[in-house]
Amino acid sequence: MAFEETKLETLSYLEDPLDFLKETEKIISLFFPQFDFSLIRSVFADIAKLFLGKYPGYRPCNTRYHELNHTMHCLVVMARIMHGAFINGIIFRKKCVNLGLISALLHDTGYIQWREDRTGTGGKYTLSHIERGIEFMEKYFKAKRYSLSDFTFCRDCLRCTGLNVNIEKIQFASLENEIIGKILGTADLIGQMSDKKYLEKLTFLYEEFREGGVSFFNSELDFIKATPNFWEVTKQRFVTEYGNVESYLRDHFKAILGIDRDLLREVIERNMRYLKFIMEYHEADYRRYLSSEGLEEIIIEIKKTGGEPGNQIISGS
Repeated sequence: MAFEETKLETLSYLEDPLDFLKETEKIISLFFPQFDFSLIRSVFADIAKLFLGKYPGYRPCNTRYHELNHTMHCLVVMARIMHGAFINGIIFRKKCVNLGLISALLHDTGYIQWREDRTGTGGKYTLSHIERGIEFMEKYFKAKRYSLSDFTFCRDCLRCTGLNVNIEKIQFASLENEIIGKILGTADLIGQMSDKKYLEKLTFLYEEFREGGVSFFNSELDFIKATPNFWEVTKQRFVTEYGNVESYLRDHFKAILGIDRDLLREVIERNMRYLKFIMEYHEADYRRYLSSEGLEEIIIEIKKTGGEPGNQIISGS
């Protein structure tokens, strides 16, 4: 099924951070036509400065996986899920939408090193980045004169992004806080795994894991091979821990594109099928095929061998 290029760009094909912000504003305006985006724009500008090394006291972002583009993907996916939730009758206050989007912008600030921290990269904080992000947020909120209740709301949202967190143990201030926290945790995962460059970024993620002391994998190849299984576990977590808020994406896409499908899940599922194909037939030189150019070769190879037909929205071809 063919779609206009402009519609393709509303999925995982944005590049410039400002385009992500504009897309986020467009989505939020679908259910809050008079929404005031001044606060979001202010935080967006500060976070862009932080990642670019223009924020006082901090070095530029030097992690190649958890960089500004990843934060932008999380932001826009969070807006998509909130819109789908609204369609399903979930009512959010404007203030909580603001705080949820701010949480998305701040959720990976814990990877940024202080100016005087000259050892290694921010990847060394992989296992502590959430608490470091909360520390940054606390200082930032105090400087901007946010209330304690606003900080608590966003703190608990950030904690929902931890892979090992037990969400049931988080004492949310309200049901609204809990739902938005679960949306953030879901958007963090969906955003990164539906990125059109996700497969080629996997080697960067492994670098961060290795520097950060994540010892589940013996090698980069071991990590790459485990990724499809990680996705299967993640799908279960969406249901058992995150309240199945991911299901709202289908309603979002039906509303904006007239397609009764979760297109981002399809992007991820296709990525996983490509990855399995690479591991089965090209393990010896897998790195070559993780790149955008290599994936084009894989798509052609799958089609020639009678594999699944291409889908323009999913493959971007």
